[in-house]
Amino acid sequence: MPEAPTSLMNQQLDALLYNETNLVTNLANASALINDTYEDLNWSGFYLYNEETDELDLGPFQGKVACMHIKNGNGVVGTAFNDQQIHRVANVHEFPGHIACDSASNSEIVVPITKDGKKIGVLDIDSPSLNRFTEDNETELAEFVKVLIQHID
Repeated sequence: MPEAPTSLMNQQLDALLYNETNLVTNLANASALINDTYEDLNWSGFYLYNEETDELDLGPFQGKVACMHIKNGNGVVGTAFNDQQIHRVANVHEFPGHIACDSASNSEIVVPITKDGKKIGVLDIDSPSLNRFTEDNETELAEFVKVLIQHID
C-alpha cells in the first residue's frame, strides 16, 4: 500500500483522482491543481511520449499555447525525459538547447513520469521569474508524480 502524501497539494491530488484512471482526465485536473496551488507560473502541464515518433507530444496543460512536439533529448523537457532525472533550471536561457515555447519563461522544472518501467512522459512547469523553483518544490513535485501514477492505468 502506498504511503499517504505529505503535502496538502498532494493529498488534494490523491483525493481528486480517487477512483479515476483515465489518463487525459487525470492529467487535466492535475495541471489545474498545480496552476491553482503554485504562484508565479506561466505554464503547467504534461508532455506524453509517442514511441512511433520518439517525441513528446503536448498533453493537458494550463497556460499559453505551447510547443506541440519535442524531440526526445531536446530542451529541458526532452533532456529530463531522456535521462529520467528531474531538471530544475534556474535560468532556462543558460540551458544548452533550451526550446523557447513561451519567451516569457525564465525558469523551469521538469519531472519524468514512469510507471512499472514504462516511460509515460513528463510534468513540465514554467515561471516568468528566474530561480522560481526550490528544492522543496522539487521534492513536492516528485511526490506529486508518484501520487499521479497511482491513478493511471
